[in-house]
Amino acid sequence: MGIVLDRFFPGNENETIELQSGHVLEPLPEEEKKKQAEDWKGYPYGLVRLSPGRWLLPTNFKRFADRIYGFKTKSTDVFVMTYPKCGTTWTQEIVWTMRNNPNLDNPAGKKFIFVRSPFLEMDMLFHKPSLKMMPSWNDPLARAFLQLCPFKNPLNGFMLQMSEAIPEPRTIKTHLPFSLLPPSLLDVSKVIYMARNPKDVIISYHHHCRINAMHDFVSSFEDFVQYFVDDDLLYGPYWLHLKEAMERKDHPNLHIVFFEDMKTNPVGELSRLNIFLGTNLTEPQLENIAKYTSFSEMKVRMEASGFNEDVLPTFKKDVIRDEGGFFRKGESGTWKEKLTPELDEKVDRWIQEHTSDLGVDFRFGV
Repeated sequence: MGIVLDRFFPGNENETIELQSGHVLEPLPEEEKKKQAEDWKGYPYGLVRLSPGRWLLPTNFKRFADRIYGFKTKSTDVFVMTYPKCGTTWTQEIVWTMRNNPNLDNPAGKKFIFVRSPFLEMDMLFHKPSLKMMPSWNDPLARAFLQLCPFKNPLNGFMLQMSEAIPEPRTIKTHLPFSLLPPSLLDVSKVIYMARNPKDVIISYHHHCRINAMHDFVSSFEDFVQYFVDDDLLYGPYWLHLKEAMERKDHPNLHIVFFEDMKTNPVGELSRLNIFLGTNLTEPQLENIAKYTSFSEMKVRMEASGFNEDVLPTFKKDVIRDEGGFFRKGESGTWKEKLTPELDEKVDRWIQEHTSDLGVDFRFGV
């Protein structure tokens, strides 16, 4: 394509920038930067911290921060928001299906999920050593980009531009907290926020960061837990992410759902979503959608489509072979199999310190 790639990827992680959101983007201290570089091989341009909040994001976020904050929302938009590994992909499939495929007969339902429901800030995860993750001209993302965004450059944010261009009603995924998203978001659009027991988040997030070379965590599980309780994981801190949502829980355009409730009573939770979204679906439709979007059926569909092997080429095949792919278990309470008593106590202290005043019941072990 004749593009000088360094023009599009940050080479300086040491500058301080003030963002339109009011946050200051700052480099990490040298000691922390060194530790991150040793344990995480997927961030060759490093990480930056945004204050207030101590949000930890890739250096590449500075290219997209103001564009995301100024993203033009619409009254028909639904944003699916979670901290990583709280059930975002599951929820966005449920929401898109309820709004666009209630009878399970829409051919668009067979398209790759990120084509139908883009991941707003995904571009910040791309960097020069992982350019193979940019859509090749043969994959579904590239075909969708060419159709939706003709004459636009994907290196200027192919997922962000697709989020802008997909037809209404738009269903958009994000892991960003409210404070980094458009300030008028809730006044204009609907937001569905899914929360999950922090202990299961740790287990699922650890697996994700090991199988995905865009993160490529190479240290121990014990170190990963320490990163979590220190609020030093990408998109952290989880407690503040959750706090920003709970502070808005009474807004009529915000619907909060818990992963554990969706697992134990999917039809009941879909009925609540049905009222919130105004989709007016019948009980048989909701029951069919609950089955169609169950973890087991989604896993079969996604893996049959080559999700692990072809659609996400940065996935590490050896780890997938030994421990499972993007869709691993999708269960609650698996932390009991992995957290030692010492680690469990450490996470309990974190929960007590940071979430005890949020009015949240994580329903451990359900």
